[in-house]
Amino acid sequence: MAADIVFFLAPDDETAARTRLKGPGPALTSVVCHDVTADDAVVEWEMYMDAPSTRLPPQHELNKRDWPRYVAPILNDGVGVFVLSARLTSALANATPALLEGLAARWTARLRLEDGDDMTDDDLPTVLKGIAELAAAADASRGALGLYCWHD
Repeated sequence: MAADIVFFLAPDDETAARTRLKGPGPALTSVVCHDVTADDAVVEWEMYMDAPSTRLPPQHELNKRDWPRYVAPILNDGVGVFVLSARLTSALANATPALLEGLAARWTARLRLEDGDDMTDDDLPTVLKGIAELAAAADASRGALGLYCWHD
């Protein structure tokens, strides 16, 4: 499980990849969360956006999905940077509050199932709302910004 996760906006893959060593820092607009596996999360979110449901799909269904594209691959230190798909970014940007609440509930249920008492202490609905706001900014930029995730 990753300890620190930062979802952030960057103008291009190269800028995002350069954050690999130290994280995005204050120069890039971001949302921080802790103790979740970021690439698993975005796969779960994309699946939910395709077919909203409270039912937790089995892990093998998630494993069949497309995984995020890394702009800075994970090395021995566990740090990596990936870009959220344009499809997921648009879905998050245009999600209603009710849809985000449903997604947060399912994400929380998944984490509780996988991590039990070791689950993150972050307020997941607030984290997801912040990420949706980043997605809205990326979507409104018409390609000038992308939504990325740095994790260690």
